[in-house]
Amino acid sequence: MDNDNPHLSPLLANEPYCYLTTTGRVTGKPHEIEIWFGLLGNTLYLLSGGMDKSDWVKNLLKTPSVTVRIGGQTFRAAARLVTDKQEEMTARNLLADKYHERRANGSLSRWARTALPVALDIAAS
Repeated sequence: MDNDNPHLSPLLANEPYCYLTTTGRVTGKPHEIEIWFGLLGNTLYLLSGGMDKSDWVKNLLKTPSVTVRIGGQTFRAAARLVTDKQEEMTARNLLADKYHERRANGSLSRWARTALPVALDIAAS
């Protein structure tokens, strides 16, 4: 995805949460959740502790077109599961560092190690 979206400020990375809106796979209605995130370029990374059993993950697997709100700004995005091993570790480390999800020895917490990584590629404006 294009990494020069002028509206996606690195300052947004400091926001504590983002608000992800998916389309309900059964109802077709918008479904919003508050969730931790990591930002790298124009990609937001999320980790699902419920793996692919979480409703929000099931929703975005059916309809990958989502919106995400961060710090009062709303963006369109394409959601996808992270399958590349290098990108997966980037996502895990990004969230572990931001939310202090490391053990005393520096290794990732159980959540950061085992949760399902999801990427939201922000659409160009």
